Amino acid sequence: MAKRSISGNRAPPPPAPAAAVPLEFTPFATLSPDRVLEVIERLGYRTDGRLLALNSYENRVYRVGIEDEPAVIAKFYRAGRWSDPAIEEEHVFAAALSEAEIPVVAPLVNAGHTLHHDDDCRFALYPNRPGRAPELDDPEVLRWLGRFIGRIHALGSTTRFCARPALTIDRFGRESSAFILASEYLPAELHPVYQSVVSELLDQVQSAFDQSGETHQLRLHGDCHPGNILWAPSGPHFVDLDDCMSGPAVQDLWMLVAGDREEMSQQFGYLIEGYEDFHEFDTVELNLIEALRTLRIMHYAAWLARRWHDPAFPLHFPWFNTQRYWQDHILALREQQAALQEMPLRLPR
Repeated sequence: MAKRSISGNRAPPPPAPAAAVPLEFTPFATLSPDRVLEVIERLGYRTDGRLLALNSYENRVYRVGIEDEPAVIAKFYRAGRWSDPAIEEEHVFAAALSEAEIPVVAPLVNAGHTLHHDDDCRFALYPNRPGRAPELDDPEVLRWLGRFIGRIHALGSTTRFCARPALTIDRFGRESSAFILASEYLPAELHPVYQSVVSELLDQVQSAFDQSGETHQLRLHGDCHPGNILWAPSGPHFVDLDDCMSGPAVQDLWMLVAGDREEMSQQFGYLIEGYEDFHEFDTVELNLIEALRTLRIMHYAAWLARRWHDPAFPLHFPWFNTQRYWQDHILALREQQAALQEMPLRLPR
């Protein structure tokens, strides 16, 4: 989801001093550069001292230089978010996709494992696969992406997740809005309007899912937005399966289209042209696009609220926790009320 830069009417409160913040709110407080290099060297790598923090907030991700070898990517998992079985299931899925020659960046195996522990830290290493953003205004790029997503879903449909969550209205919508209403962040004067809007929206979202019937649940990438697709001379590769989940196929497609209805319809048509070379797409799932967009908007706001005690979040999201942010968030939800009343997107003939 695109992160809007919103300037607020009042500055967010400064983060509390480290000593005053409970440990669960500062999960990476002990993750110093020296420690990052030390735990990687214990796996048999000889680091060259180069360490670059990459753009990640939920976890901590670094590019680490290795002597006489390509750099590796070290991903340190946020404590308490996923169980070990859930992380390992993500790794197994990524490895299966990679073994099928689908361009997904899978974790490296060291000493027979992909998930490693160091006291309170859990981490994985990945090969460094640089690339640029895909040019989504190019029909051939969309067809190419569609083909690879179709291949991901063809393999994803062969078995089910056991430890990974599913995309549900409860998880993304009801739990998110309940958390915000119970939190300290939503201004008191906005409580009634927020509660009213989300109540109506959740009914509309439920209606959209009901009208779509029993959609086929697949193992998905789950967070397939353009930032998680990198383009190299050989084509695209998909990164960051941290949010892989079970859900309808359209979840991995709708975030790749943008614009007005005609533009989105055309773009979606190109995606499906490629997608159906490898996996059938049920067009009834087009009814879910605005419902899924709504759930993502609600979930994103709750994600920021849940993470606000992490000192990295006030630093990188200074517009959150302002009157202006919540006013704009409610406006976005109102726009979704209108969008959910429109006819679903249709593929071009």
